[in-house]
Amino acid sequence: MTSEEPVTEGADSAGTSATELITVHVLGLPLALQEQAQEQNSELTRELTLIGIRLHQQGSSGELPVRLVALIDQLTGRYSSFTVAQEQQLVDAVAAGLETVDLVYEVPASVALAARALSDILDEADEYCRAGRHLLTLATPDELVTYRRWFLDQFIDQAAGRPPVRWADHQRERQG
Repeated sequence: MTSEEPVTEGADSAGTSATELITVHVLGLPLALQEQAQEQNSELTRELTLIGIRLHQQGSSGELPVRLVALIDQLTGRYSSFTVAQEQQLVDAVAAGLETVDLVYEVPASVALAARALSDILDEADEYCRAGRHLLTLATPDELVTYRRWFLDQFIDQAAGRPPVRWADHQRERQG
């Protein structure tokens, strides 16, 4: 799937129905990295939203920002109702002073397509951030890119029937 293709309903790569719910386990999620990643994503989302508003007001059809904003809107609209409980778990874990937390998501099987599209589009956005031409937001630091890819890969891989990989195990594999 390219970053230009919309997230669609239908069957995913594992042959399951997009409306079928699957269980995804995110094990050992590092709360400090999650907080940093959320800050980075919020900053990028704010900038893209402002760019999208400006382009709409000007009647411009600048492809990249409009496409990024549209994808973020689509992902938020389609999958946000499946993450409410996990958001609260994250808040509670931080308040309890935990370093990591295990999360369980019940999401449509089509989340794999959305996760892949999001991964591609965020990588592309980072390229624009590094170029400094369209976006002011700094590119995502390497550690957060590694975290982002691990997190999104949990949805992609588990939708395809592969087992979850704990963050610490992922890090050991990368260093080993």
